[in-house]
Amino acid sequence: MAGPSFTLAEIAARVGGEVAGDGSVPIGGVAPLEEAGPGTLSFFANKKYRAAFERCRASAVVVEPDEAPAPGRSLLRVANPYLAFAKASTLFHPARTPVAGIDSRASVHASARVDGSAEVMALASVGAGASVGPRTILFPGVVLGEGVRVGADCIVYPNVVVREGCTVGDRVILQPGCVLGADGFGFAFDPQGEGAGPRHYKVPQAGVVVVEDDVEIGANTCIDRATLGVTRVGRGTKVDNLVQLGHNVEVGPLSIVCGQVGIAGSTKLGMGVVLGGQAGLVGHLHIGDGAKFGAQCGVMHDVEAGAIMGGTPGRPHAEWLKIEAALGKLPELLKRVRQLEKELAKLKGEP
Repeated sequence: MAGPSFTLAEIAARVGGEVAGDGSVPIGGVAPLEEAGPGTLSFFANKKYRAAFERCRASAVVVEPDEAPAPGRSLLRVANPYLAFAKASTLFHPARTPVAGIDSRASVHASARVDGSAEVMALASVGAGASVGPRTILFPGVVLGEGVRVGADCIVYPNVVVREGCTVGDRVILQPGCVLGADGFGFAFDPQGEGAGPRHYKVPQAGVVVVEDDVEIGANTCIDRATLGVTRVGRGTKVDNLVQLGHNVEVGPLSIVCGQVGIAGSTKLGMGVVLGGQAGLVGHLHIGDGAKFGAQCGVMHDVEAGAIMGGTPGRPHAEWLKIEAALGKLPELLKRVRQLEKELAKLKGEP
């Protein structure tokens, strides 16, 4: 069955762009520069791909406003090509529409509330007192614990676990295998062990996780429930795969948390914070609004709003770049120091 088709002019109107060329050309899909052919739309925003852009066979390409005309190819000029391409791609890959109903092989507790427009697939489980909002989709293997609340228009992919008492807002996407509300890592060392010898005494993790509206949580990410109170992921935040958020962490609205980031307990992030892949934050920190951290940055102290940090231990990005540049010169510098030491020894008459 043929998919949707739009003219370039129609797409331009949807994404707020300007056509340079033939606005009537039909577009039936999107593709990368190297694979695009007639009838497809591609995008070009990174100058390192200019050769691919010049060879591209797409009917039209999304480009920046100052891109020169391309003979034989229509252009869609926009201020933000990547964003415009994302919006155009959505026209051809719309969100999945729920098939309302509860599969007979699902397990839904009698006291749970599932909106009539929601879809609960086979082998999903909805616990006592839990609620599922309008048009939300639960894929196979999803487990919603007792008292969990999931809002409207959410997509909860296979094998997601949301443990008891946790809350998920509206339009949230939970990718496969992520876990919300597992116990935080809290243990008090007991040297006596009530006569049985030393042990780590488990601290009850009595809090919850709250995921606000328009959040996406990546595959196999784990967000621990609070020891007391709330672990919170703020509105519009996007969390990548394999991320660990410890108990009582708070991530501010519109933040970006890339893959394999780890944030220890009780650290608070402001709005719009960006954490590069494998960045690590110790516990009980305060990170200001808009702070940015490079990949593998090790953060061991509070960071002010708007700071840009890199390296381990984390330091201002410009300083870190200078240190990295100097490290590359260490072998040569060591060789020179040894030579100077030999010359100094000769001057002193040492053997």
